Amino acid sequence: MASLTPKVGLVGAAIARKSTLNPRLFLATTQRYIQASSHDGSATEAVKQGADEAMNAAGDMKNKAYSTAQQVSHNTQDLAGKVSETAQEVTEKAKQTVQDAWGSAKDTAQQAKDTVLGKAEESKESVQRNAEQIKKSMNTKN
Repeated sequence: MASLTPKVGLVGAAIARKSTLNPRLFLATTQRYIQASSHDGSATEAVKQGADEAMNAAGDMKNKAYSTAQQVSHNTQDLAGKVSETAQEVTEKAKQTVQDAWGSAKDTAQQAKDTVLGKAEESKESVQRNAEQIKKSMNTKN
């Protein structure tokens, strides 16, 4: 029976001679021979089965790629949310720090103002007392 099924040739050699595709895209594989067969039904069935398996594998790869893309997208959104929350917290802390510093500066300025006004008032009273004593002294001498 082997003599009735002539060998047609190497698959890789036939593709390389007749294909316009870039030969670098083909992976190195072992040589396999194509044989003609008088059983067309089994060959057709084998081709259908191979095509079905290729389609299933492609579908699985597509689903895995889609699932991975969704997971990466979800992780990116989670990370962006965390970064946003952290930025808001830092902003709030900075705002609170600035408000505290401003309040402290206002309190210090008010205390300085009160101190200066208090000293000025004391000085004014002191000058008035000294002026009255001087007047009294001058009246008693005259």
